[in-house]
Amino acid sequence: MKTATKGAKESRRGFEEKYRSALQAFAVSNSEEELIRAYDLGRGGLERGKSLLEIASLHHEALSELFDRTPREESRAEYLRASAAFLKESLSPYEMAHRGFQDAVKALRQLNETLEEQIKHIAHAVHDEAGQLLVAVRLALADVQWGLPKTQQEQFKHIEQLLDQVEAQLRRYSHELRPTILDDLGWLPAIRVLAEGVSKRANLSVRVDATFAGRLPDAVEIALYRVVQEALTNATKHARASQISIQVRKSGRGLSCSIRDNGAGFDLGEVQSDRKRSGLGLIGMRERLSAVGGTFSIDSAPGRGTKLLIRVPVAPEQSNGDSRYSRR
Repeated sequence: MKTATKGAKESRRGFEEKYRSALQAFAVSNSEEELIRAYDLGRGGLERGKSLLEIASLHHEALSELFDRTPREESRAEYLRASAAFLKESLSPYEMAHRGFQDAVKALRQLNETLEEQIKHIAHAVHDEAGQLLVAVRLALADVQWGLPKTQQEQFKHIEQLLDQVEAQLRRYSHELRPTILDDLGWLPAIRVLAEGVSKRANLSVRVDATFAGRLPDAVEIALYRVVQEALTNATKHARASQISIQVRKSGRGLSCSIRDNGAGFDLGEVQSDRKRSGLGLIGMRERLSAVGGTFSIDSAPGRGTKLLIRVPVAPEQSNGDSRYSRR
């Protein structure tokens, strides 16, 4: 461990020395070769995970050292202009990476919108078209049932009961695929309805407690609903929890939503390192939130349950204060 730490420190010092040396050389020579080195150094800093603030701080230190060695004001002014060009070139890889990230987020957002439109179509088909087929089946059964002996009519009644169950299941699937309440009233009412349904089906306690009741942009509401939906599925399917708590809070310009369960928990490091164990949908959750500027973190361990914390940015006008409500 000490050897690795020492190696990291030496690598960092090596990068810093290279940056100082290249900046000083370019300030004196203004050569194209040194400017290319600036770009290469910026790319290297990006690969090492150095932040923009670290690069700016290093540049400031290197420029200060250069000024300390240069008493003439004319030379300092020339060095300052040269250092600005050097810094701009060294930050070019960061700008390119940022643009690439923005393009990826835009593509991801468009993909999510396309998926939601497809989900809408499927939900409509399940609710309306499948419902019409069930009506046709009922009418056909009524025709066949007419004039049959009483014992066989009882059998048809049992079939009708099964059809009632099928219709109820289709209605539930349609609602959870794309609930109309999500568009009409927002993600929190949709989450409360979802939580109530999960509670009844899985026979467990699901509590929703919120101090925020404002509407959010459509993309944000859909992302929040899908992530909470996935978290509830995980808690009931994988964690075998008996209690789930959902809390929504707003602080400053951010909204946080935590989903905590008392289930079996899991080894987070093992799950994240094992590509085959993708049933928890963690990558999908992260991507959905990233597309709307949100983040999430997980705290879990075997036998300790799981807590998922979601954070999304919220504009001040999107809050209506301390509207409080909760549902079990």
